[in-house]
Amino acid sequence: MMNFDGLDAGMGEYSPSLHGTLDAGMEPSMDPHLNPNLLQGVELDPEGLAVTVPEPVHLMEGMFSELHSAVSEVGIPVTATHFDLQEEMLWMGNHRGHATSFFGPTMGRYSSFQAHSTDDIRHIQSLETGVLFLSKSNLKCHTRGGLVMFDYPMEEGADMHSLLMTDNNTLLMGGLQNYVVEVDLNTVQETQKFTVEVPGVAIMRQTSRFFFCGHTSGKVTLRDLRTFKMEHEFDAFSGSLSDFDVHGNLLAACGFSSRGLNGLACDRFLMVYDLRMMRAVTPLQVHVDPLFLRFIPTYTSRLAIISQTGQCQFCEPTGLANMADIFHVNTVGQLLMSFDVSSSKQALAFGDSGGCVHLWSDAPEVSFNDYSRETEFALPCLVDTQLDWNHDLLPLSLIPMPLTSTEPLLSDWPTALATPSPRRAPPVDPEILRTMKTVGFIGYAANPRTRPRNQVPYKIKDVELDYDNYNQVPESPIGRDEEPHLYMVPKKYRKVTIKYSKLGLEDFDFKHYNRTLFAGLEPHIPNAYCNCMIQVLYFLEPIRCLVRNHLCQKEFCLACELGFLFHMLDLSRGDPCQASNFLRAFRTIPEASALGLILADSDEQTGKARLGRLIQSWNRFILTQLHQETQEQEGPQAYRGASSSSLGSSGESAIGKLFGCEVENSSLCRCGKETVRSSLTLLFTMHYPEQNSQEKTIKEYDFAEILKKSICLEQSTQAWCENCEKYQPTVQTRNIRCLPDVLVINCEVNSAKEAEFWKVQAEYAFNKAKQKEAMEPAKPKEPPPMPTEWCLDGEELCSMEGFTFDTRAEDLRHVWIPLTLKMSISKNQGLEICSWPEGEELSSAEEAEGASLYDLVVTVPHILDARTGGNLVAHIKVGETYHQRKEGVTHQQWYLFNDFLIEPIDKAEAAQFDVSWKVPAILYYAKRNYHTKYDLRIKNPIDASVLLTEASLARKQRKSHATFIPLMVSEMPQAGDLVGLDAEFVTLNQEEAELRSDGTKSTIKPSQMSVARITCVRGQGPNEGVPFIDDYISTQEQVVDYLTQYSGIKPGDLDAKISSKHLTTLKSTYLKLRFLIDTGVRFVGHGLQKDFRVINLLVLKDQVVDTVYLFHLPRKRMISLRFLAWYFLDLNIQGETHDSIEDARTALQLYRKYLELSRGGGSDEVRKVLKGLYEKGRQFDWKVPETDTGDGQGAAAVFPSVMGL
Repeated sequence: MMNFDGLDAGMGEYSPSLHGTLDAGMEPSMDPHLNPNLLQGVELDPEGLAVTVPEPVHLMEGMFSELHSAVSEVGIPVTATHFDLQEEMLWMGNHRGHATSFFGPTMGRYSSFQAHSTDDIRHIQSLETGVLFLSKSNLKCHTRGGLVMFDYPMEEGADMHSLLMTDNNTLLMGGLQNYVVEVDLNTVQETQKFTVEVPGVAIMRQTSRFFFCGHTSGKVTLRDLRTFKMEHEFDAFSGSLSDFDVHGNLLAACGFSSRGLNGLACDRFLMVYDLRMMRAVTPLQVHVDPLFLRFIPTYTSRLAIISQTGQCQFCEPTGLANMADIFHVNTVGQLLMSFDVSSSKQALAFGDSGGCVHLWSDAPEVSFNDYSRETEFALPCLVDTQLDWNHDLLPLSLIPMPLTSTEPLLSDWPTALATPSPRRAPPVDPEILRTMKTVGFIGYAANPRTRPRNQVPYKIKDVELDYDNYNQVPESPIGRDEEPHLYMVPKKYRKVTIKYSKLGLEDFDFKHYNRTLFAGLEPHIPNAYCNCMIQVLYFLEPIRCLVRNHLCQKEFCLACELGFLFHMLDLSRGDPCQASNFLRAFRTIPEASALGLILADSDEQTGKARLGRLIQSWNRFILTQLHQETQEQEGPQAYRGASSSSLGSSGESAIGKLFGCEVENSSLCRCGKETVRSSLTLLFTMHYPEQNSQEKTIKEYDFAEILKKSICLEQSTQAWCENCEKYQPTVQTRNIRCLPDVLVINCEVNSAKEAEFWKVQAEYAFNKAKQKEAMEPAKPKEPPPMPTEWCLDGEELCSMEGFTFDTRAEDLRHVWIPLTLKMSISKNQGLEICSWPEGEELSSAEEAEGASLYDLVVTVPHILDARTGGNLVAHIKVGETYHQRKEGVTHQQWYLFNDFLIEPIDKAEAAQFDVSWKVPAILYYAKRNYHTKYDLRIKNPIDASVLLTEASLARKQRKSHATFIPLMVSEMPQAGDLVGLDAEFVTLNQEEAELRSDGTKSTIKPSQMSVARITCVRGQGPNEGVPFIDDYISTQEQVVDYLTQYSGIKPGDLDAKISSKHLTTLKSTYLKLRFLIDTGVRFVGHGLQKDFRVINLLVLKDQVVDTVYLFHLPRKRMISLRFLAWYFLDLNIQGETHDSIEDARTALQLYRKYLELSRGGGSDEVRKVLKGLYEKGRQFDWKVPETDTGDGQGAAAVFPSVMGL
């Protein structure tokens, strides 16, 4: 409660630091919690009445008597006691920082732990989830079992004494300093600091009207619950305050009076104050030296007054004290140091200087709380000698074994039969290796904090177990083959979901899933299964530059939309983006619908879609679509002039150059007629050899061999023969004439047969690698062989540079594909493919023959997870240019992309496919240094012409009155110009939510919104406030709710046939906003974060001025634009519906008012004004009052401080 540094001199066995400056002969009646500086020269009243009280013998109903006592640490003073408010427990803390809890009236010890290393515990407060312990300079929260939940250090020089819970998640802390700190327990951060006029807040209480602060100077101050400003002050004692309590309309206090030069003396008069009249009533004289007092309201509002020597007296605060109401706590000569009353008022707890806690009660069957929850105890060890030996999961350790037996145990294997096999150290985190700086032979790197401190997970068996509350599957060998879903999917590969709160996404911690500067993609949009492939395309530099430079006039062009999306990914610094506009355009492509690529929401949610096959079809579709769209227009063209000379002369696109491979398809009929056709293919599909039904085992194949057969495919089929003039069996063969820069492979592992083939081949490769490893140590004296030969068989055996052979072999488990391939086309047009050591280059002779090296850069696996329906992820080798742009360093690194989860991984993990849960879908091999022959410069294709006048899509609009004036050439915006912005939306899909059993709503999937109207107004110049964009956005998708009350959009406004508005396409308006963003204007609006999110734009923070946050105090509610306009501008807006022109103008005016406030009085004046705003809002319940316009009550009446500036 208070400082413990002033212990009584009677405790001579303690160090002098505990004594303060008290005289040795002083009587033991002083408050041990007071600051020693306040207790210098303290003298007791020598004429105080000594009362002898007989010890209570019988526990009478209604009379308090000792029920039980317990010792925590003998001789260590108990400085704090506290009855748990949730469970039947009593807590105590001692002078050495140790905490102990006792259960129930029998005071059985429940837990005991060190809460603070050196300082004494001054206050204890129980919470729903744990217990708070306050010391001089530290606040700690432990679970009731003793585990640390958080540790909050105070500022340097702080000397804390008391804390007060103001609500479930907020507390105040006070001490000898001149401020009180408010802490949010959810974030464990200081939210406010209140300066107090009288320093030394040692005790705090709260009622529904005031905060009460007891000061060491003897004063009690009453403070406002919201602002903490002092409303009243009681000068209770001239010396110092010992304790006080509040109940109903009464405040009672005890303390010390100043006796001039003789110091302080304990005052036997209790000061009692009436809080209705705010004045003192008749002081109450008691017969003991009061140290603690507490109201114990049962039938009456009686007071319990306790002295340091253990005397306790009950009396009415407005009546006379009766000598018969005194009892004595038997402390065996020790002094009372702490005191608490249970919430049920049935129990009292006293802590003394000898380490003992005394429990007193007025009833034999005492309960500490009216309604206590059940306490969780440690599970007892159940010993049952009847064990079922057939139960695989039953631990034999249930039967205790005597350790005195001289007979050998069955588990003590003889040395001859046992071979020690130490566990291999797990690999170092790739992030550490990537950021490590080497000095001599020592490497230094920042801790990425991806693992708990001093805990290292090990791989057990073939699967790395990842137990958590999401996946409690017992580790048992039984049923593994029959039930493949029992395989553990590592947490980072599982489907990630966004947990929505009432604030939407604002308080969701995306940084927990992505600590890189690359941007993830949000998964909640329809058809977002292709997020992984969008990332794949983004991290191919030629494609990124191609679509960033591309711009055409088609309303729905996937290349344009990818360019817009990649621009956001470039700007993002780790925050996730969403592909909503791209997927909206994707849903309108007829070919995508015909190929079955557009999923229904139900299929996506329930996991019915076959994602592996789907993403391979999507891969083929997107390459073909981008090839066609970029073939129509090569090179950056101005948006409005793109139609002229838009067709490329050669008809070849950059997609064709990058992925295209010219192939010869030959059909040979049995009559000898051969037909040869040439075509361009953008990807190849794996074809696996047919297994003979008589063969039970699958033959061993090299990946390069299967790949060659898949590219140079030969198959028999029925085809039309012009020579025979009928369908004949023909042999069709395919040969390639050139090698692509990027080899795209669809793995086609779509059935159990292909998965089994892949699994067996990986086992063959792994066993071969182990054999090579076993052979290596047998020849220690011979020089190591050249890696060329065995790398061809062992694939990537020599690719793990810097690791031991054991590490390499272990990392090859579940690996069949090589990290590098060597490909060449021989003179007779024959394709040759073989595996190649990753770190090696080709010889000059091999390069002269036209051979090329292809490095694995992308793998896309399908994750099988029966619990979530499965998902798709991508392993991508991110190149140097991307790291250079984001981090300023030049290196390459593999990453896992799982929607908004991004994590660096080892290169071996990218090639590992445990087909029981991780099935290969797509592989990308890139020719080494392929991008050097591409022009990777980006020229922004969006120019000022997008802002010029354009015709409306609506037929009627040409006749109606225009609501905006387009910008003139002389008005073109410059960097830093203000633009007022507002957008209105309609709903395409309703929100999906569920109602929990406790009545709260949980959002599963948010409503899907679509922008319907965008307005931009001039922010400066002679035409300030005049709109230059007021576009209604045409939509081809079904609108389920026009939200007319909030948006002002009515049915028909977005229909080109009947609308009278200025109707445009989303792409047209998007380009206007993109041009403004690229120019560097500053947007002013109200709630712009949501607007930009739905429009699908990423705007840098320094380009956004949001009036929601300008007029907002921390941890307070957001204020509507309508209320702000009424309060500051005396404007009554948004009467029946919202109008975006009005809203944008109002936001601009509010920003001007904010600048006016800031210039006039600085941040202090702004804060003062905002406090007045919140007080007015609470007064009117945040509703704009309905007032007559002619009453003369203008802005000056509402907000005089602004008008005076």
